[in-house]
Amino acid sequence: PQLAPDASVRTHVDAEVDAIEAFGRAVLKGEIKAPNGKAFTDVLWIGIGGSGLGPLLMIRALQDAGTGLPFHFFDNVDPNGMSRVLAGLGDALPTTLVITVSKSGGTSEPHLGMVQAKRRLEAAGGSWAGQAVAITMADSKLDQLAAKEGWLKRFDMFDWVGGRTSITSAVGLGPGALIGSDIREFLAGAAQMDDATRVADLMRNPAALMAASWFVAGEGSGKRDMVVLPYRDRLEVFSRYLQQLVMESLGKRLDRQGNVVHQGIAVYGNKGSTDQHAYVQQLRDGVDNFFVTFIEALRDSDDIPAIDGERPGDFLDGFLQGTRSALTEGGRQSISISMRQFDARRLGALIALFERAVGLYGELVNINAYHQPGVEAGKKAAAAILNLQSRVEQVLADGQARSVSEVQSAIGDGTVEA
Repeated sequence: PQLAPDASVRTHVDAEVDAIEAFGRAVLKGEIKAPNGKAFTDVLWIGIGGSGLGPLLMIRALQDAGTGLPFHFFDNVDPNGMSRVLAGLGDALPTTLVITVSKSGGTSEPHLGMVQAKRRLEAAGGSWAGQAVAITMADSKLDQLAAKEGWLKRFDMFDWVGGRTSITSAVGLGPGALIGSDIREFLAGAAQMDDATRVADLMRNPAALMAASWFVAGEGSGKRDMVVLPYRDRLEVFSRYLQQLVMESLGKRLDRQGNVVHQGIAVYGNKGSTDQHAYVQQLRDGVDNFFVTFIEALRDSDDIPAIDGERPGDFLDGFLQGTRSALTEGGRQSISISMRQFDARRLGALIALFERAVGLYGELVNINAYHQPGVEAGKKAAAAILNLQSRVEQVLADGQARSVSEVQSAIGDGTVEA
């Protein structure tokens, strides 16, 4: 926050972090209770894109067994998925904290999830206002609704934070606080990495080295995919998180001067050593159109001992080194990131490393890494289809059978396929 351009922004950021930490502590201690007087037992998180992936990464990476509240996600508008989540909550709905995340407050997906959750919660005897939390920009449509209805809590998002980089805002800190993780350590790790990536010396700047490696591997035009292989279960979601961060930031048709360049780096991955039995075969012997990013943490859990002289951690490390050696022998490229241990501080540092690398790579290939015109185009196209759907329903309202061509002719708009 001390790097903010003015004191008011710095104060606002500090106040939000304090408020998030205090809220999480009060909920976990039972000082903030559900409207029925009982402690909150669960969290239903409603968010799309980065507002869903960031929190999911926080939960999978940092939550320990038996600590904090269990999380359930509405991260899509799939009615079958919603039904499954709500059925899983069942009798716990009256003690479920429902957190809706929408930066603009007007995105359709979180709104649809919110109204479905509200109806089911109230049918189960809950009280929406006493269980609902909003994370949105101040004075947005959602913020105004939460204020009018007297929701339990509101946290601010900032207009200068994009969804794919919002994990160090309320979007990621909220889940961190509610699982009992140390969000100060998480932020400290990100800040520590930020300091390291401001050093104007390539060989001492980890994000600059990573961006340069991406540039060289893909010849400055994304000719190689990024395969992310973290050798820890806690980072299984990390490749999905990086898909949005990297591909939404770097996948651009135009450069800053408006020239057509079609930039981008495709990202995929899962975790080691699972992938020894999946796509590593192609990485070793198939088409050479990728580079691998190996991620390892050296310290193992103390409660998993050696049995008959065999340590699972030794095998995990052996698989990583063996896979890397096999790929190197085959002329395949890789980057390795090693951590002494994995914790909240290291997760913050790891996220900041890739965020800064994305920004620097955008500079190298002369594109804007911080807008998403393709996403906006998709939203507009979806809105046009929904409008067409309502017009089709009007034509069919008389109950008369019509062919697709007849429906299209009656409307006089849209393709036969649509």
